[in-house]
Amino acid sequence: MSDMPNPRYDQAKRSAQALGPADQLRLIAELVGRLSGELAPRPRRSLLELQGLGKGVWEGVDVDEYLRRERSSWNG
Repeated sequence: MSDMPNPRYDQAKRSAQALGPADQLRLIAELVGRLSGELAPRPRRSLLELQGLGKGVWEGVDVDEYLRRERSSWNG
């Protein structure tokens, strides 16, 4: 987004503000519908991509000791 003045944008904004709420929503829906076809679709991601992420953090950690300390902190 640019901070440069854009008279066409400013005029469109004033025109949209002059509309009632229902017409503003209708205009937004039309703009989103028109623009959504122009934008590149984002690839779907899988939760499985996170598998193994951060496993190095747990290297050398004694699981039983970690759980004992964690559980003892629950009671203050």
